[in-house]
Amino acid sequence: MAAPIAYSLIATDLDGTLLRGDDTLSDRSLAALAQAAVAGAQHLVVTGRPAPRVRPLLDLMGSRGLAVCGQGAQLYDAGRDRLLWSITLERDLAETALGKIEAEVGQVYAAVDQDGVEGLTLIEPGYLMPHPTLPAVRVRHRDDLWCEPISKVLLRHPTLSDDELAATARAVVGSLATVTMSGPGTVELQPCGITKATGLALAAEHLGLGPHETIAFGDMPNDIPMFDWAAHGVAMANAHPELKAVADEVTLSNEDDGIAVVLERLFACSLAEFPY
Repeated sequence: MAAPIAYSLIATDLDGTLLRGDDTLSDRSLAALAQAAVAGAQHLVVTGRPAPRVRPLLDLMGSRGLAVCGQGAQLYDAGRDRLLWSITLERDLAETALGKIEAEVGQVYAAVDQDGVEGLTLIEPGYLMPHPTLPAVRVRHRDDLWCEPISKVLLRHPTLSDDELAATARAVVGSLATVTMSGPGTVELQPCGITKATGLALAAEHLGLGPHETIAFGDMPNDIPMFDWAAHGVAMANAHPELKAVADEVTLSNEDDGIAVVLERLFACSLAEFPY
């Protein structure tokens, strides 16, 4: 009889977690995920990136299953290239939230991720993409950001740190939106009440799995709700201190295959049951 596997669901963030700094996946990480799949575990990407920016990575991993995108606002079915579920941020609420933030800290620079599997990332003048490899369309005026339904707003400030901008945004936005910090230069506004945990819970339900069967990996404060939901949360060595403070363990950095190290340890016994 095969030994029970450590976890049935492996939930991983992308940037700063599964991906290296150049937006690639190491052979070791891919092999560890493949071996865990042989042992019976399912891998679920849970990312702030919108579905169109996740699709090429899922293709690289050979994934045809589900992915949680847009900080939990989208549940994407890679096999059918469609959204099973999505929720948008009301554009008038987004504009009001931006006004409240700018009343406190002065001008910020904004971008938006449009809803849908073909949605664009639009950036206003002055906004610099934190990930230059990701495609974006520069618009002429902020008003142009609201031309189509959006899943979230991305913010940058010319002088404030991400922590300072996020703290101020949370203090003034209230119930207009959920404020998250998902990476260097990436403070975001998303629909109120939507987090990675809400998206992860929905995806797990579709898969017939629950929190007690889930291990989660992340690196930023936006991963805290996911860690709270999952049975075991693993922070990367390069993770934000807020996430490390609530993690069950800390592994090596994304550059040093931290996810692979944990998966190789957890699934070693199970993998022995499946010779290659």
